Amino acid sequence: MTPPPSDPIPSPILQEDGGKMSFLDHLVDLRKRLVYSAAAIALGAGVGVSISTRVLAFLSGPMRAALRKEHLDDSLIYTSPTGAINIIITLGIYIGVVLASPVVLYQVWLFIAPGLYKHERKAVATFVFSSLFLFLAGITFGYRIMLPYVLNYLIGFQGPFKPLISINEYLDFVLIVLLGLGLIFELPVLIFFLALFNIVTPKFLWSNMRYAILIIAVIAAIVTPTPDAMTMLVFMAPMIGLYFLGIGVAALVFRQKKKNAALGVEGRR
Repeated sequence: MTPPPSDPIPSPILQEDGGKMSFLDHLVDLRKRLVYSAAAIALGAGVGVSISTRVLAFLSGPMRAALRKEHLDDSLIYTSPTGAINIIITLGIYIGVVLASPVVLYQVWLFIAPGLYKHERKAVATFVFSSLFLFLAGITFGYRIMLPYVLNYLIGFQGPFKPLISINEYLDFVLIVLLGLGLIFELPVLIFFLALFNIVTPKFLWSNMRYAILIIAVIAAIVTPTPDAMTMLVFMAPMIGLYFLGIGVAALVFRQKKKNAALGVEGRR
C-alpha cells in the first residue's frame, strides 16, 4: 500500500500572491527591495555625475538671468579648491535619486502590495506614476515660476554692494527650493493613502479646509526664502490647489470603496 502523497510545498510565488508571509519573509523581502533600490540609486548617480555639468548649466539659468536683469556680471564662482568636484558629485547623487525614483517607488509598491485587498492593489497601482508626475510637476513649478521670482526679488535688494554668488551655495538653495516643492506636490498622493486606509474622509477634509489653509500659510511663511507677501502667495497658491485636488482624490477613493462594498468585493488576496 503506497503512502498518500504529501502536500505540495507552496512556491514562493504562491506565497507572495495568495498566502501569508511570516515575519522573516517580510524581512527578507524588505532587504531585497532595499538592495534593488540602492543599486538603482547607485546606477542613477553614475549617470548623474556624467551629465552633472550640463544640468548645472541648466540650473544656473535663473540666477544668471536675474544678475543680467540688474546689469551685473552673471558669472558664478566657487571658493575652495575642491568646490568644483564637490558640486559635481553632490549634484550627480541628487540626479541619481531622481532618475532612480521610479524604481524605488516600484519597490515600495512590491513590498506593500501583498498586504492589500485586491481593489486596493488596483488603486495603489497608480501610485508610482502619479507620484513621479507630481514630483516632476513641483520641480517644474519651482524652476519656471518660483525661482525666477525669488531670485529677481533677492538680487534687486543688493543695495550698495556687489553680489558675488558662490555656485555651491546657489546649488544648495536651488535644491532646497526644487526638492521641497517636489515633495509638497505629493500632497494628493498622501491624501490618497490616508483616505485609502480610512484615516481621513472627503467630508473631514472639506469641513476643516480653513484650518488646512492656515497650516499652508504657516508653512509658506516658514519655507519662503523672502519676506514679501507676494512670494508667500505664489508659494501658497499651488498648495491650496493641491489640497482641493486631494479632496477630489479622497472622494473618488470613498466612492470606489462604496461600490466595492455593494458588489461584495472585500475578499483578501
